[in-house]
Parts: sequence; structure tokens; C-alpha cells
Amino acid sequence: MSETDRALAELEKVTADTPVFKSIGSILVRADREGLLADLKEKKELLNTRVTVLGRQEERTRERMKDIQQKLQEKLRPARPSE
Repeated sequence: MSETDRALAELEKVTADTPVFKSIGSILVRADREGLLADLKEKKELLNTRVTVLGRQEERTRERMKDIQQKLQEKLRPARPSE
């Protein structure tokens, strides 16, 4: 995401008549500045969405791990003799 942010920042600095290029594989191809801006903004939105989804998945996984850890600790506790 930081790479996309840097590319957007640099692209926004240049004027419309400055030639810009897009990397496609191992070559650079001349591209339209506005098209590149639109592509990068869309990519940034998709990355933000992915980060949000992964954050939620991570939180659910942490909660499940905590529950499993508690259950395991309960099962591993020595049983108290009956009085």
C-alpha cells in the first residue's frame, strides 16, 4: 500500500503534459496520467478493503485462539479431590 501511496503522490506532482510510464512486466510503456491516477486510486481502495478484511480475520482468529487456550488450560488443571 505504501508503494501505491508513493506512486500516487509522485503522479499528482507532475503536470498533465509530463510523460508518464507504466511498468508492465519488465518493460515501461507510456501511459495516460489520468488513467494511471484512476488505476492507482482503484488499487488503493482495493488494498484498503483487503487490509480491513484481513484485520477482521486476524481479530476473529485471536479470539478463537484465546477461547481454545482457556479451554485447554481448564482441561489441564489438576482435578481437586472431593471433600
